[in-house]
Amino acid sequence: MRYQSYLNTASTIISSYKGAIPLSHFLKQFFSAEKKYGSKDRKQISSLCYNYYRLGKSAQNMSIAERIVLATFLCEHAYSEFLAFHKPDWNEKITLPVSEKLLIINYPLLITELFPWSNELTEGIEPRKFAVSFLNQPDLFLRIRPGKKDIVLGKLEEAAIAFKVIGEDCIAIPNSTKIAPVLEIDKEVVVQDASSQRVLDYLCSRPDLLKEGEKLSTWDCCAASGGKSILAYDILNGNVELTVSDIRESILSNLKQRFKTAGIKNYHSFIADLQTASYLPDSNREPTVNCQLVLCDAPCTGSGTWSRTPEQLYFFKPSLIDEYAERQKNIVSNAIKHLQKDGLFFYITCSVFKKENEDIVDLIKANSDLQLLQMGSIKGYEMKADSMFVAVFKRNA
Repeated sequence: MRYQSYLNTASTIISSYKGAIPLSHFLKQFFSAEKKYGSKDRKQISSLCYNYYRLGKSAQNMSIAERIVLATFLCEHAYSEFLAFHKPDWNEKITLPVSEKLLIINYPLLITELFPWSNELTEGIEPRKFAVSFLNQPDLFLRIRPGKKDIVLGKLEEAAIAFKVIGEDCIAIPNSTKIAPVLEIDKEVVVQDASSQRVLDYLCSRPDLLKEGEKLSTWDCCAASGGKSILAYDILNGNVELTVSDIRESILSNLKQRFKTAGIKNYHSFIADLQTASYLPDSNREPTVNCQLVLCDAPCTGSGTWSRTPEQLYFFKPSLIDEYAERQKNIVSNAIKHLQKDGLFFYITCSVFKKENEDIVDLIKANSDLQLLQMGSIKGYEMKADSMFVAVFKRNA
């Protein structure tokens, strides 16, 4: 009765998991304590748990076990031995589109209930398509670094890894693919979502930003592990005088290792909490005044990435939208002080909520001399990727 055991184990995990840490960490801890599960068992049980959370706020009246079986039917698209054991009639129809599956289970409101905050969405995000995207695991995306395309594609082909090239430098591969043994991460490719790769596209349309022999002074003020900094570095062909900051010292340590691998040697870094008034380091080594380019990938709900972390959807409390919006107001108010005349300010989130996106744009327009050049959402749900928001401003005289 292996598949009954899988259901029981997944139900036990879900009953004890409260969302305090990422589900991936919780599962790792669970299986470290329970040595009896082999790799195939761990993979199947983990999949059942993730599928359960992909149903978001819907089907709350069902038992955990019932919900796991339902989620397996909706989220899987190929023959499932687990579903064949628990619900063979559903398994026969597992390859059908979600819209037809919903008719079979007689639960037409499930998608609406899955993500019940459509009234909070950023303009242009389509509620139903966005909600349906939670039922699918996103792809893993790689960004090919300059001059590495032939090498990367050759290595992938030699390793018989299925991939799809999107545009010039973006590669989509199945999410579970292990690429570290094949490609040099951060040297040949950067692991970066397809939408995240597009957030600085405006720079590509502005070759006039760089004067011959000069470097663009750039501050990535919420740098995290440095993905946007490496992207800017590559777009500008290394002609960047780079400064990075983040609130977390541990994250900056990770960034420094990535920069070393990526070949980025000359940069400034410091710890800063941009939510506070006293956020800059000692004035004698203050590196961020009068930057020509400021990147603000602001902390947010992360709602555009919940297909990757569906447990966050399940445990989400809407009060967090206002909490993050308040943080964002403080961060952008401090960050834009350091943008020089004619400089560009990028406001970026991986949120789909208007209060974190357009409302912050309106705040910047109302309380600064910055001119909005463009803004909009990147609908990652249309290509099994994250959804993001970008607004680009220019400081006038």
